[in-house]
Amino acid sequence: MQLKLTRPICFFDLETTGTNVAKDRIVEIAILKVYPNGNKESKTWLVNPEMEIPPQVVAIHGISNEKVANEPTFKQLSKDIYKMIKDSDLGGYNSDRFDIPLLAEEMLRAEIDFDMKNTVSVDVQTIFHKMEKRTLEAAYKFYCDKSLVDAHSAEADTLATYEVLLSQLDRYPELENNIKKLSEFTTRKQSVDFAGFIVLDEEGEEIFSFGKHKGKKVHAVLENEPGYFGWILNADFPLYTKKVLTQIKLSKLNNKLG
Repeated sequence: MQLKLTRPICFFDLETTGTNVAKDRIVEIAILKVYPNGNKESKTWLVNPEMEIPPQVVAIHGISNEKVANEPTFKQLSKDIYKMIKDSDLGGYNSDRFDIPLLAEEMLRAEIDFDMKNTVSVDVQTIFHKMEKRTLEAAYKFYCDKSLVDAHSAEADTLATYEVLLSQLDRYPELENNIKKLSEFTTRKQSVDFAGFIVLDEEGEEIFSFGKHKGKKVHAVLENEPGYFGWILNADFPLYTKKVLTQIKLSKLNNKLG
């Protein structure tokens, strides 16, 4: 089974300092870029996160503070990473909920205007959980009949994720070999920002999914309570959420002016 592609897709995996999208940093990133003609290229970078990697996290992925002390920072690598992924769709394992949001945060911190407007993503974990409900190691064994050596190595996990997706397409005829359709299948909810603080309602309008304004239309809240916008910008929300909220605010303002 080969992926039917109209544009490249980049499978990627991150090893990080933790699981807080707004605060934690990348320590390793691996990308496997697959082209429509079947060609592939891969690249792995170790990254100095500019913060301490907690011992309990080192115990999981084996990347110590000493190992990345002399590696480039994400900002130093950001242009090369962005160049590799900017023309591509994205694929990963738990990527919609973690890897893509964290990558977006790192890109925005590096002052690269990362956006997913013209990009779709395929989360292989969602396919797996909808079909079988197990872990990546179990998925690799189940679909590919292989043992995942070096689990929690970004490179090994990235390759395993790509192979699992190919096997899923072989196993489930109801899955269409089309990246846009796979993206739709793996999307859990219509989230406007990656973190899910702003989602779409049944009418396709942006609404808040949290707090005192949960379920209310974003533009109405911003109009009736202008201070809420400032509170979010100054609070500990992901940068991408703040970017999306600013875009909504400016869009409504431009519509009024027009």
